[in-house]
Amino acid sequence: MSFDQIPIEQKQEVLNKLREVKEAFAGRNWFPGTAGNLSIRIGDYSPEQFYFGVTSSGKDKYENTPEDFIFVDQDAKPCEATNLKPSAETVIHTEIYRKTGAGAIFHIHSVFGAVISEYFWHRRSIPVDGVELIKGLNIWEEEYQLEIPIVSNFLHVPSIVPEITEKLDPKVPGIFLRKHGIYAWGANAFEAKRHLESFEFIFEYVYRLEMLKKGLPTV
Repeated sequence: MSFDQIPIEQKQEVLNKLREVKEAFAGRNWFPGTAGNLSIRIGDYSPEQFYFGVTSSGKDKYENTPEDFIFVDQDAKPCEATNLKPSAETVIHTEIYRKTGAGAIFHIHSVFGAVISEYFWHRRSIPVDGVELIKGLNIWEEEYQLEIPIVSNFLHVPSIVPEITEKLDPKVPGIFLRKHGIYAWGANAFEAKRHLESFEFIFEYVYRLEMLKKGLPTV
Protein backbone atom coordinates (compact mmCIF):
# COMPACT_ATOMS: atom_id res chain seq x y z
CA MET A 1 0.00 0.00 0.00
CA SER A 2 1.35 3.42 -0.95
CA PHE A 3 1.06 6.36 1.43
CA ASP A 4 -1.61 7.93 -0.77
CA GLN A 5 -3.78 4.83 -0.32
CA ILE A 6 -3.84 5.13 3.47
CA PRO A 7 -7.24 6.55 4.54
CA ILE A 8 -7.19 10.14 5.75
CA GLU A 9 -8.93 9.01 8.94
CA GLN A 10 -5.93 6.82 9.83
CA LYS A 11 -3.54 9.70 9.20
CA GLN A 12 -5.56 12.00 11.43
CA GLU A 13 -5.69 9.35 14.14
CA VAL A 14 -1.89 9.14 14.14
CA LEU A 15 -1.57 12.93 14.31
CA ASN A 16 -4.04 13.09 17.19
CA LYS A 17 -2.19 10.39 19.12
CA LEU A 18 1.18 12.09 18.54
CA ARG A 19 -0.23 15.34 19.89
CA GLU A 20 -1.70 13.54 22.89
CA VAL A 21 1.64 11.93 23.74
CA LYS A 22 3.52 15.18 23.13
CA GLU A 23 1.26 17.04 25.56
CA ALA A 24 1.64 14.32 28.20
CA PHE A 25 5.45 14.32 27.97
CA ALA A 26 5.63 18.13 27.82
CA GLY A 27 3.74 18.14 31.12
CA ARG A 28 6.68 16.22 32.60
CA ASN A 29 9.27 18.66 31.16
CA TRP A 30 10.81 16.00 28.93
CA PHE A 31 11.35 18.33 25.92
CA PRO A 32 13.91 20.96 27.00
CA GLY A 33 15.11 23.31 24.26
CA THR A 34 12.96 21.67 21.52
CA ALA A 35 14.80 18.37 22.23
CA GLY A 36 13.14 14.99 21.81
CA ASN A 37 11.13 13.38 19.03
CA LEU A 38 8.11 11.11 18.69
CA SER A 39 6.89 8.85 15.92
CA ILE A 40 4.04 6.45 15.22
CA ARG A 41 3.98 4.06 12.27
CA ILE A 42 0.99 3.96 9.94
CA GLY A 43 -0.29 1.52 7.32
CA ASP A 44 1.21 -1.76 6.19
CA TYR A 45 4.74 -2.72 7.22
CA SER A 46 7.70 -4.44 5.70
CA PRO A 47 11.37 -3.72 6.44
CA GLU A 48 11.66 -2.39 2.88
CA GLN A 49 8.62 -0.09 2.92
CA PHE A 50 6.80 1.66 5.75
CA TYR A 51 5.54 5.11 6.75
CA PHE A 52 5.30 6.99 10.00
CA GLY A 53 4.38 10.35 11.47
CA VAL A 54 7.24 12.10 13.27
CA THR A 55 7.87 15.42 15.00
CA SER A 56 8.99 18.28 12.77
CA SER A 57 12.45 19.74 13.30
CA GLY A 58 13.01 22.69 15.61
CA LYS A 59 9.46 23.02 16.96
CA ASP A 60 8.67 24.07 20.52
CA LYS A 61 7.06 20.93 21.90
CA TYR A 62 5.39 22.87 24.69
CA GLU A 63 3.20 24.55 22.06
CA ASN A 64 0.68 23.07 19.60
CA THR A 65 0.67 24.14 15.95
CA PRO A 66 -0.55 22.59 12.65
CA GLU A 67 3.12 22.05 11.70
CA ASP A 68 4.21 19.90 14.65
CA PHE A 69 4.35 16.61 12.71
CA ILE A 70 5.22 15.30 9.27
CA PHE A 71 4.76 11.92 7.56
CA VAL A 72 7.90 10.25 6.17
CA ASP A 73 8.84 6.96 4.54
CA GLN A 74 11.43 4.28 5.36
CA ASP A 75 14.19 6.56 4.01
CA ALA A 76 13.11 9.48 6.22
CA LYS A 77 11.80 11.34 3.16
CA PRO A 78 8.56 13.36 3.41
CA CYS A 79 5.53 11.56 1.96
CA GLU A 80 3.85 14.81 0.92
CA ALA A 81 4.97 18.14 -0.52
CA THR A 82 5.97 20.33 2.43
CA ASN A 83 8.37 23.00 3.62
CA LEU A 84 8.73 21.19 6.94
CA LYS A 85 11.74 19.08 7.84
CA PRO A 86 11.50 15.92 9.93
CA SER A 87 13.49 15.76 13.14
CA ALA A 88 17.23 15.40 12.51
CA GLU A 89 17.11 12.08 14.37
CA THR A 90 14.45 10.57 12.09
CA VAL A 91 17.10 8.23 10.62
CA ILE A 92 17.37 6.64 14.05
CA HIS A 93 13.64 6.00 14.02
CA THR A 94 13.84 4.43 10.55
CA GLU A 95 16.54 2.01 11.69
CA ILE A 96 14.66 1.00 14.83
CA TYR A 97 11.48 0.41 12.80
CA ARG A 98 13.44 -1.57 10.24
CA LYS A 99 15.08 -3.80 12.84
CA THR A 100 12.18 -4.24 15.28
CA GLY A 101 8.93 -3.76 13.35
CA ALA A 102 7.74 -1.51 16.19
CA GLY A 103 4.56 0.53 15.95
CA ALA A 104 5.76 3.62 17.84
CA ILE A 105 9.05 5.14 19.03
CA PHE A 106 9.38 7.87 21.66
CA HIS A 107 12.57 9.77 22.52
CA ILE A 108 12.85 12.26 25.36
CA HIS A 109 15.52 13.94 27.50
CA SER A 110 15.71 13.70 31.28
CA VAL A 111 18.44 14.67 33.74
CA PHE A 112 18.53 11.30 35.53
CA GLY A 113 18.86 9.41 32.26
CA ALA A 114 21.61 11.64 30.88
CA VAL A 115 23.62 11.48 34.11
CA ILE A 116 23.33 7.73 34.59
CA SER A 117 24.26 7.07 30.93
CA GLU A 118 27.53 8.91 31.44
CA TYR A 119 28.12 7.29 34.83
CA PHE A 120 27.98 3.82 33.24
CA TRP A 121 29.48 4.73 29.85
CA HIS A 122 32.61 2.73 30.64
CA ARG A 123 30.57 -0.50 30.48
CA ARG A 124 28.35 0.61 27.53
CA SER A 125 25.15 -0.34 29.36
CA ILE A 126 23.11 0.66 32.40
CA PRO A 127 22.85 -2.27 34.86
CA VAL A 128 19.54 -2.74 36.66
CA ASP A 129 19.21 -5.35 39.39
CA GLY A 130 15.72 -6.81 39.74
CA VAL A 131 13.72 -3.55 39.97
CA GLU A 132 9.94 -4.05 39.89
CA LEU A 133 9.43 -1.69 36.93
CA ILE A 134 11.39 -4.07 34.71
CA LYS A 135 8.01 -5.76 34.35
CA GLY A 136 6.84 -2.61 32.59
CA LEU A 137 9.21 -3.62 29.79
CA ASN A 138 7.44 -6.99 29.35
CA ILE A 139 10.25 -8.79 31.16
CA TRP A 140 8.72 -11.10 33.78
CA GLU A 141 11.70 -13.09 35.05
CA GLU A 142 12.31 -13.05 38.80
CA GLU A 143 15.13 -10.67 39.85
CA TYR A 144 16.08 -10.12 36.21
CA GLN A 145 19.49 -8.54 35.60
CA LEU A 146 18.70 -5.93 32.96
CA GLU A 147 21.34 -4.23 30.83
CA ILE A 148 20.10 -1.15 28.94
CA PRO A 149 22.42 -0.52 25.97
CA ILE A 150 24.21 2.83 25.68
CA VAL A 151 25.53 4.00 22.30
CA SER A 152 27.75 6.88 21.23
CA ASN A 153 26.21 10.24 20.46
CA PHE A 154 27.61 12.08 17.43
CA LEU A 155 26.73 15.47 15.97
CA HIS A 156 26.48 13.70 12.60
CA VAL A 157 23.37 11.67 13.40
CA PRO A 158 23.75 9.01 10.65
CA SER A 159 27.04 8.00 12.29
CA ILE A 160 25.03 6.82 15.31
CA VAL A 161 22.95 4.34 13.31
CA PRO A 162 25.50 1.49 12.85
CA GLU A 163 26.12 1.33 16.58
CA ILE A 164 22.38 1.20 17.25
CA THR A 165 22.07 -1.66 14.78
CA GLU A 166 24.85 -3.52 16.58
CA LYS A 167 23.61 -2.90 20.12
CA LEU A 168 19.85 -3.50 19.76
CA ASP A 169 18.74 -6.20 22.19
CA PRO A 170 15.50 -7.94 21.12
CA LYS A 171 14.52 -8.34 24.77
CA VAL A 172 15.04 -4.66 25.70
CA PRO A 173 12.64 -2.17 24.04
CA GLY A 174 15.00 0.78 24.37
CA ILE A 175 18.46 2.13 23.75
CA PHE A 176 20.22 5.16 25.26
CA LEU A 177 22.27 7.78 23.45
CA ARG A 178 25.14 8.78 25.73
CA LYS A 179 24.51 12.01 27.69
CA HIS A 180 21.43 12.48 25.52
CA GLY A 181 18.24 10.47 25.99
CA ILE A 182 16.36 7.21 25.76
CA TYR A 183 14.70 5.81 22.64
CA ALA A 184 11.85 3.53 23.72
CA TRP A 185 9.53 1.62 21.40
CA GLY A 186 6.57 -0.72 21.44
CA ALA A 187 3.96 -2.41 19.31
CA ASN A 188 1.80 0.71 19.58
CA ALA A 189 1.77 4.13 21.24
CA PHE A 190 0.37 2.79 24.52
CA GLU A 191 3.13 0.20 24.86
CA ALA A 192 5.90 2.59 23.81
CA LYS A 193 4.71 5.12 26.41
CA ARG A 194 4.63 2.43 29.10
CA HIS A 195 8.14 1.35 28.21
CA LEU A 196 9.45 4.92 28.26
CA GLU A 197 7.86 5.64 31.64
CA SER A 198 9.35 2.43 33.02
CA PHE A 199 12.82 3.35 31.77
CA GLU A 200 12.57 6.79 33.33
CA PHE A 201 11.61 5.36 36.72
CA ILE A 202 14.52 2.91 36.45
CA PHE A 203 17.03 5.69 35.62
CA GLU A 204 16.07 7.68 38.69
CA TYR A 205 16.13 4.55 40.84
CA VAL A 206 19.61 3.57 39.63
CA TYR A 207 20.93 7.10 40.14
CA ARG A 208 19.61 7.39 43.68
CA LEU A 209 20.82 3.90 44.59
CA GLU A 210 24.34 4.70 43.37
CA MET A 211 24.36 7.89 45.46
CA LEU A 212 23.24 5.95 48.55
CA LYS A 213 26.01 3.40 47.99
CA LYS A 214 28.53 6.26 48.06
CA GLY A 215 26.97 7.89 51.12
CA LEU A 216 25.98 10.95 49.09
CA PRO A 217 22.71 12.95 49.11
CA THR A 218 20.20 11.67 46.54
CA VAL A 219 18.78 15.12 45.73
